[in-house]
Amino acid sequence: MKFFSQLTAALALLGNSVMAQSLTRVNNFGANPSNAKMFIYVPRNLAAKPPIIVAIHYCTGTAQAYFTGSPYKQLADQKGFIVIYPESPYSGTCWDVSSRATLTHEGGGNSNAIANMVKYTLQQYNGDPTKVFVTGTSSGGMMTNVMAATYPDLFAAGIVYSGTAAGCFYSQSGGTNAWNSSCANGQARGTPQVWAKMVFDMYPGYEGPRPKMQVYHGSADSTLNQNNYNETIKQWSGVFGFDPAKPDVTQANAPQSRYTTYSWGNGQLVGVYAQGVGHSVPMRGADDMKFFGL
Repeated sequence: MKFFSQLTAALALLGNSVMAQSLTRVNNFGANPSNAKMFIYVPRNLAAKPPIIVAIHYCTGTAQAYFTGSPYKQLADQKGFIVIYPESPYSGTCWDVSSRATLTHEGGGNSNAIANMVKYTLQQYNGDPTKVFVTGTSSGGMMTNVMAATYPDLFAAGIVYSGTAAGCFYSQSGGTNAWNSSCANGQARGTPQVWAKMVFDMYPGYEGPRPKMQVYHGSADSTLNQNNYNETIKQWSGVFGFDPAKPDVTQANAPQSRYTTYSWGNGQLVGVYAQGVGHSVPMRGADDMKFFGL
C-alpha cells in the first residue's frame, strides 16, 4: 500500500509538472466581439521582462495543434519568452482575413482580439513591449500580415509561412471568414503602391515604425498559389519604399538547398522562396529566433 501511495503522489507531482508546461486558456483578456480564443504558454524559467511571440495556426488547426506541431514551446523553455496561441472561433478554424472589421485597427474583428491578447499579456507578465512578434502558417500566415498591417505599433517583426498579402482575401460582400478564390489562386495582382495603400488604410493616420517582415513561400503551393509570394513582397516593398525587383542581397541555396533568400533594407524585408516545396513551408524555429533577435 505504501508503494502505491508513493506512486500516486509521484504521478500527481508529474501531472502538476505537465500542466505547468502546457497551454492555459485565458477567458478574460479584454474586448473580444469576434469570440476568438486565447491560449498562452508561460515557461517555468520566465525572463524578467519577457518577449512575446504570437503563433497563429492554419485552417483546420487549433491552438493545441500549433503548440504541439511548432517549435516555439521548446524555444520558449530555452529563452524565457511567452507564446500566445490564438484559436479561431469559426467552423473549419480559418481566420477572418476578409471582413472590414478584421482589416481595420480596433475594428472589432479577429485582429482586434489578438491585439487585446497581446496587451493583456504585456500587462499581466510585465512583458517587453519592444520585443513582441507574430508568426503563422497558411491562414495564420495571412493573419500575420493582417496583424502587422492593423497593429504596426504592437509588433517588432512578423514571419509569414505560406500566406497571402494583407487585404488580398477582402470580401466585397462584407463576408466574415470568407474564402477568396481569386486571391488563393494567385490572380489578385497589384502594384506595390496599391498593395501598400491597403496596409495604410487599415490604420489611417499611423506614421510610426512598422515591423520588419520575413515571407516564406513554396513554388509548388497548390493551396495558396506561389504568386502570393510575389504580391506579399510587393506589398511590404511598397510600405517600406523598396523596389521589389531589386533586392539588396540574393543568396542561392539559403537557408538550405533549393531555397533562395532575398533581402531589402538590411533585413527590413526578407523573402525566402522554396523551390519545389508545397503548402506549407516548414517552420524554421532557430532561424525565426535569429530574425526576431532572440
